[in-house]
Amino acid sequence: MSSEDPLGIVELGNENIKCLIFNIKNNKAEILAFSTTPSNGFHNDVISNVDKATNSIRLSIGTAEKKAGVVLKKIHVVFEQAEFLCTKFSKYKKIDGSKISKDDIDFLLKEAKKQLLINDKNQSIIHIFNHNYIVDGKNFIEEPIGIYANSLVHEMTFVTAPVNNIKNMNQAFNNCDIEIERLISRTFALGVETLNNTEFNNGSAIIDFGSEKTSLGLFKNLALVHSVTMPIGVNHITKDISKVCSLDLIDSKNIRDNFDFSFSNNKNIFDENNFLKKDYFKNSNFRKISKNLILEVIKSRLDEILAKLKKQLIIPDFDFSSKYNMFLSGGGANLINLEKYFINFFGPNIKKIENNDENDLKKNFLPCLGALKIIKDGWETEAIPKKGIESAEKIGFFAKFFKF
Repeated sequence: MSSEDPLGIVELGNENIKCLIFNIKNNKAEILAFSTTPSNGFHNDVISNVDKATNSIRLSIGTAEKKAGVVLKKIHVVFEQAEFLCTKFSKYKKIDGSKISKDDIDFLLKEAKKQLLINDKNQSIIHIFNHNYIVDGKNFIEEPIGIYANSLVHEMTFVTAPVNNIKNMNQAFNNCDIEIERLISRTFALGVETLNNTEFNNGSAIIDFGSEKTSLGLFKNLALVHSVTMPIGVNHITKDISKVCSLDLIDSKNIRDNFDFSFSNNKNIFDENNFLKKDYFKNSNFRKISKNLILEVIKSRLDEILAKLKKQLIIPDFDFSSKYNMFLSGGGANLINLEKYFINFFGPNIKKIENNDENDLKKNFLPCLGALKIIKDGWETEAIPKKGIESAEKIGFFAKFFKF
């Protein structure tokens, strides 16, 4: 792939908007600039105020454009909303001893898309992933073109978002005189950047524990096979401490950030009588607050989040108590020993995605870097092609043949 024009990626978030500008020459990406600016007018990546969101987007893109010395005409948007839906389809077709053709797979994919849109016209398709073919009862990961068969089952996953949410997003970017080239799930992009081929193929999960939301992505056969985003995150722990203990939010956040989530050592927070130390009453009136009360508040909220996640892990072909790995990411992953609490809840296969790189780009722009790979090379199990320049060698079967 080669592009003389600069390309851009924007990652929408509750606290910050991140922008990455790059170009591609001789199939190599060159990063020209990146920026992080405050976010306003968004709630859980959903636009709550178009004017404020427009100003935030304009500032983010403008800051990166100024650094790169370019002007963008189009942008790729990385985001994740609690209103995302992940719908799985399994479509069947008789082959009757003939060879499976591209048209057979095309037919099944279009049938699934038609069924999805008939059932819910208020949803807009963000991604379609193929994750399995079943030919005469046998599993095929790659498209079985040219295989003689009696029957074909095509298993796929659709990721969708509310149409009106997309309309509001388009409006905000149009107000900035920039066109959205394509939308990319943050969970998908994060998986592309952080998982290796073995983890992506054999089965893995990523839990992205953010400030206001928690996202879960399940990956297998080089596809995102299930995802869910809940409007609950580490800031809810802070709010619970503040409300139950009548503490200022800043003091409550300080407690949360210094709390040992292994629940085994919190001498830095509690005194010898097991009351909260005076050091944590910077903006609140001092009084006795017991260790048991704070532990109960934190544990209750954390258990609620983990119980919701655990329900989403009960799907066929995934057993995270045994061979499949789970990866913990996001700002909440940096809380002290949080991964130990996850291990106690889910089992020993929890790993924190360590990102100690001093390079700001590699440390804070993981979804953007994953999106860059998707844009540059395509993704072989994704059925929706990207617009713009395509690389026939890398973009994969679906992106070459299915034009939605």
